[in-house]
Amino acid sequence: MTAEERAALLADLHTTTMGEERIRRNAAPDAGDVIAWCRARIAAPDAVMERWGKNIYITSGGCTLTVNAGSHTVITAHKDK
Repeated sequence: MTAEERAALLADLHTTTMGEERIRRNAAPDAGDVIAWCRARIAAPDAVMERWGKNIYITSGGCTLTVNAGSHTVITAHKDK
């Protein structure tokens, strides 16, 4: 992913109400602002991004985020095992 693509992803990042609930339940129970938490993971220098089909998988900070590549909607996040 290029720097321009990462910047566009960070600018357009959003989630649904159900997505926010999944992120809190699976990876970020103490996060006040879930999208800010996700942006911090994506912007981290250790973030590894892979696109598989219609989704982008971002591994950073001990978590993996699943983001729709077209709409930049965060679908879910999970702690790495």
